[in-house]
Parts: sequence; structure tokens; C-alpha cells
Amino acid sequence: MDSTFSSRKTSRTKTIVINALFIAFTLAATMFINIRLPIMGNGGLIHLGNVPLFIAAFVYGRKTGAIAGAFGMALFDLLSGWTAWAPFTFVIVGAMGYVAGLIAEKMPGKSVLAYSLAIVVALIIKIVGYYFVEVILYSNWIQPFGSIPGNFLQVIVAGIIVLPIAGRLKKIVGQL
Repeated sequence: MDSTFSSRKTSRTKTIVINALFIAFTLAATMFINIRLPIMGNGGLIHLGNVPLFIAAFVYGRKTGAIAGAFGMALFDLLSGWTAWAPFTFVIVGAMGYVAGLIAEKMPGKSVLAYSLAIVVALIIKIVGYYFVEVILYSNWIQPFGSIPGNFLQVIVAGIIVLPIAGRLKKIVGQL
């Protein structure tokens, strides 16, 4: 029996399962752990979907981070009446997961610094990305400023939750 083939098949299956789990975790955290903000122009939403996204990116890498964010949050948009946002969310949040994972991969051994930098860059991607999407959707350059505090709070809270546990989770997963 070819053990190389068997291990490749197991590795591929494991990757698919991990990606699917993080898509589900991201969808669930976005859908069920959220606060709708009626004060924003678009009726914004603060959620904890960024927590599993960052864990996926930091523990499993940029591809899993991108897949978890893009599919998990875009599915939320499709399932909860925010359908017009789904394609934009797919790109913006996918980019957040990819870049966060990339930064974490490129700075091994400096996990707290790498994760902090990754969170800040993801925050910038989210704020800039959604600002311009709102400019396009609402044909207004001022109204999108109302979403920035919610987006900021969303990512910072996720960062506060993820920073202390991501390094430990990565070590645990590495031992499995």
C-alpha cells in the first residue's frame, strides 16, 4: 500500500473538514452573537464572527482564514436578508482572513506582535473596504462614516478575545 497516497488523502480530508468547521463557526458567531445597531445609516451589525476568522487564520493559515471569513460571513449575508452585501463581504472578509494569516505565517516566533499587526491590518481592510462599498451602494461619501465605529469595535473586540488564546491553540493543534 502506498502510504504517501494515504497520508495525502488524509491531509486533504482534514483540510476540508477544518475549513468547513471554521466556515460554520464564523457563520454561527456572526448570526447568533450579534447586536444590531439602529443608529447607523444602514442599520449596522456588531458580531463576533471575526473571532473564529482570526483563530482560523492564526492557527491554520491564510487559506483557511480566507475561506472561513469569505464563506462564513457571506453565507450570513445571504441567509439573513443582507443579500446585496454578500459579494462585497466575500471579498473584504476573505481578504481580512488571508492577510491576517499571511502576516502570522511570515512572522513565526513573534506571535503576539504578528497577531496584533494582523488584527490592525484586518481592521484597516474592513473599514476601508466597507466604507467604499457603502459609498457605492448609497451614493454618499458622508453616510458611510457612521459604520466605522461599529466595524472598529467588531474587530478590536475579536482581537481582545483572540490575542491571549491564539498562540496556545496553535501549540495544542501542533501537538495533535
